[in-house]
Amino acid sequence: MPMKPNLDPAKPVWLVPGVRTPFARVDGGLAALDAVALSVPVAKAMGAKLAAGDRPDLVAWGTVASNLGWSNIAREVVLEAGLPGETPAFTTVLACSTSMVAAFESASMLGGSLSLAMAGGVESMSRVQIGLSQGLSDWLRRLSQARTFGERIDRFLAIRGADIRLHVPSVRNRATGKSMGEHCEEMAKAWRIPREAQDRLAYESHARAVKALAGGFFDDLVIPAGEATRDGIPRADTTPEKLAKLKPAFDRTAGTITAGNASPLTDGAAALWVATQAGLSRLPAGPRARLVDWEIAAVDLATEGLLMAPAYAIPRLLARHGLGLADIHLWEIHEAFAAQALCNIAALESEAFVREKAGVAAALGAFPWDRLNPNGGSVAIGHPFGATGARILSQAVKELAAMGPGKRAVVSICADGGLGTVALLESA
Repeated sequence: MPMKPNLDPAKPVWLVPGVRTPFARVDGGLAALDAVALSVPVAKAMGAKLAAGDRPDLVAWGTVASNLGWSNIAREVVLEAGLPGETPAFTTVLACSTSMVAAFESASMLGGSLSLAMAGGVESMSRVQIGLSQGLSDWLRRLSQARTFGERIDRFLAIRGADIRLHVPSVRNRATGKSMGEHCEEMAKAWRIPREAQDRLAYESHARAVKALAGGFFDDLVIPAGEATRDGIPRADTTPEKLAKLKPAFDRTAGTITAGNASPLTDGAAALWVATQAGLSRLPAGPRARLVDWEIAAVDLATEGLLMAPAYAIPRLLARHGLGLADIHLWEIHEAFAAQALCNIAALESEAFVREKAGVAAALGAFPWDRLNPNGGSVAIGHPFGATGARILSQAVKELAAMGPGKRAVVSICADGGLGTVALLESA
């Protein structure tokens, strides 16, 4: 996966909105579907957009929570969705940026006989598998390999009480031992982001998502799946006053992050198209945007906040094109937490941070708040880890295309492990 693209303006790569399932809270309307079953309706609907006999030249798909039932979920999705068996498919993963990276990788692979790729991802938080301790796994493996009755008895009796444990997946970072919320609390304190600002952003996320739903923005982006027919997370009754009454979720005494200003655990699947000029001719006419450039950044967890990498990636991306914050007409910033989005924006407005941390000499200017997440963000819509990248890119392309030609968008996602991915788009 290239850290920086080598995109030739004479050979543009285009992003075209795909579809997604409704996003549902964990144990909600999508709880009965595992990650493959959740992906299938999306891949089927995407495939139905192509002419009879046509197929994607490539499918890139990802999920964050591993499953012992498959080794290459992308290939399983292709086969279960009834796409032609000749369709190459590979799995990718980069935490919350998974399906955005699937789009980047697809863009890097297009050319020659490859002109159209399907890039997507999925998360079924309701069906996350619970594992065994390493000791119990080793014991079961050795027991299954026993060849004689005597060996089976000996190996059966070799079990130790300390080995009889389950491994329950958590959202804690392996390197630090802290959850995303705990890391974000540290960031909010370091950047002095008040609770009121977080609740305000969360309220605006819900209000914009509710308005977009009512106005039909998502009608051609969302398809039914399981028991869900439309997004169920955005709340029309959310108010700053109600959000202010919620208790802190991670730092019970001095914290500012609550269930109301953080994205919920979410089930969902999403995909989009990545195409060359020739690939566009294989799709129905509709919104599209050129993938101008992208940047992937990583930070030292010993000295920087876990979710601050976008604040490093964005200045570097903009600097390559001589752009400031005001030159971007649409900002789609993933809201893992309202505080995380606010911390990164504060860093972008800090000339010292941009110069000393991101290594960019030019000041970027003031952030244009009226251009942020106009149709809602992850706090309101939800955040299925593997699907968010495709969701936010499709949403950005549709909104950007409606603005007319020559408009620019920045799409940004923070990811576990101190990583961040950012794309620069331009409308046709």
